[in-house]
Amino acid sequence: MGRGRGALAAGLALGWLADQALGDPRRFHPVAGFGQAAGRLEQALYADDRARGVVFEAALVGGALGLGAVLERAVAGRPALRVLAVAASTWAVLGGRSLAREAEAIADLLGAEDLAGARVRVRNLVSRDPETLDADGVARAALESVAENTSDAVVAPLFWGAVAGVPGLLGYRAINTLDAMVGYRNERYRNFGWAAAKLDDAANWLPARLSGALAALAAPLVGGDPRDAFRVVREQSGDHPSPNGGVVEGAFAGALRVTLGGRNTYFGVEEDRGELGTGPAPTPTDLARANRLALAVSAGAAVVSVGLALARSQGRPARNERKPVARPLRSPARNEPAAGARSLRSPARNERGVTKGRRP
Repeated sequence: MGRGRGALAAGLALGWLADQALGDPRRFHPVAGFGQAAGRLEQALYADDRARGVVFEAALVGGALGLGAVLERAVAGRPALRVLAVAASTWAVLGGRSLAREAEAIADLLGAEDLAGARVRVRNLVSRDPETLDADGVARAALESVAENTSDAVVAPLFWGAVAGVPGLLGYRAINTLDAMVGYRNERYRNFGWAAAKLDDAANWLPARLSGALAALAAPLVGGDPRDAFRVVREQSGDHPSPNGGVVEGAFAGALRVTLGGRNTYFGVEEDRGELGTGPAPTPTDLARANRLALAVSAGAAVVSVGLALARSQGRPARNERKPVARPLRSPARNEPAAGARSLRSPARNERGVTKGRRP
């Protein structure tokens, strides 16, 4: 492998390992800072208008992509620095370990019969109103969040990191964060959040299906059958209001042999999410199984993204691997080119291949 060609793959792997070991930083999280900036821009731009929402989305996602491009340029031709830049960016945008910790905390509270505490804690994962939920309802809410956020906060950023490097990592996380902030079908955001919701659906289309396939394949690890998971996705995922959420939640429901979905209340409005699966409703004890399945999906996504990054790098020469310059062919006579010979110029600077790579 040429020098620097594996920098993207190595950075993605190290970033995933860092997330598994450390989770999110407790203070000064860059995604939280982005959310604060987005909130201020929303206050300045908000109107019940799709055009304003498009401007809001373009400014923030464009800014994240631009920052990623600047970082990529700053470390171009420096493999060690690029590994560090990709690893740091990957760690910043992933949320797998923190998601698992929240689910574990909710399971512990439910196990201690602290329903009030579990209702408060589940607010960290879902936007539905938990006050009317019983213990099994809280467990279902947490499990559905584990499923969907494993795709949104782990699989999708890794995928886009493999496809587009640091810009892909930062750009995807901006898209997903804005959808979580304004991508709702309520009175305030139905128009202003339209662009955020649509772009998030597009960015997650492929990663959601990769997540669903990985969850189905990992079903035996949690006592399930891949055929059941694929069957639920094929037959029931279309009942879910999200084109991507139904695929992921359906795969988890089939793999875990539980039923997810149903009616939820969001900001006082009841919404039918459809039913996914053929088993019983999940209980608090199913959260541990869901976390094991999520970890398997996360590890599988890391392997796939590293493989994708390596495969893409094979077809591109590294930035510092210049093609040799072919000198003009000359006849024995001094300064007389041989008949029909032409000078072969080296590639222009912007024509040299550069190893490039590619969510919440």
